[in-house]
Amino acid sequence: MRLIQREIKLAIPEGVKVTECKARKITVVGPRGTLKRDFHHVPKLDLVLSEDGSEIIATMWLASNKRSSALRTTISHISNCFDGVTKGFRYKMRAVYAHFPVNIAIEDNGTRVEIRNFLGEKRTRVCQMLEGVKAYRDESVKDCIVMEGNDIDNVSQSAALIHMSCLVKNKDIRKFLDGIYVSEKGTIETDA
Repeated sequence: MRLIQREIKLAIPEGVKVTECKARKITVVGPRGTLKRDFHHVPKLDLVLSEDGSEIIATMWLASNKRSSALRTTISHISNCFDGVTKGFRYKMRAVYAHFPVNIAIEDNGTRVEIRNFLGEKRTRVCQMLEGVKAYRDESVKDCIVMEGNDIDNVSQSAALIHMSCLVKNKDIRKFLDGIYVSEKGTIETDA
């Protein structure tokens, strides 16, 4: 069944300003920086800033249930932008190994992670962090990498690149549990 109109309103938090909201593109500015999103691929979607500028109204016209489910996803992406420019996102990853200790080196001011001695291999795995993501070592926990940034897509994708570079091939993964795994994810605590 097609709904004639489905509408979701999202309140803009304090300290956040939406500078552009037209043609399914949105730009969010906050104390931590600027994030842009383009929802041009979502059909039958209208993104409008309310007249008083306090909320974003997302409307979808004549969409099936499957298509209208993209409306909630769009609102979630915009909400993540609001969290990113106010709080930021942090992912923590831990290196797990049974015999060969994994060496993790962070180079170029936290924009490149090099992984050595994974399963005793000589090959060096190099993972480039995506735009706006900084990696550093957590000194309080052994073999822990912390990644921080404003864009949750880039932070989580950088964590996935590190995880995928250390997958065990041609062995029983129930026995060979070595790798680098996400241990914690959340927002950066701000002192405000």
